[in-house]
Amino acid sequence: MLQESFSDFDWDEGNSRKNLFKHGFTCEEIEAVFRRGLRWGHDPDHSNEEERFLGRGYDDRGRVVAVAFTFRLIDGKRHVRPISVRYMHRKEVERHE
Repeated sequence: MLQESFSDFDWDEGNSRKNLFKHGFTCEEIEAVFRRGLRWGHDPDHSNEEERFLGRGYDDRGRVVAVAFTFRLIDGKRHVRPISVRYMHRKEVERHE
């Protein structure tokens, strides 16, 4: 589960509309996925410019959600910056369980 401490979320036009809303999520729904708990690990394939992570959590209806994110320091505080969020396909869920 996501045990790293963070102060808040880092939202801007780039991650709130362009990448996340195209999969049907609001910022509030994504934040709720993180607050419910997230199993996650390092994503070395996408960590060229900054360290990125892949996580798996659940929405309020129990559907499995895949999340790509990073941590950013803003005014000395650690924020979570969601990069991409989507529902996982049944076969993906079965493969990871």
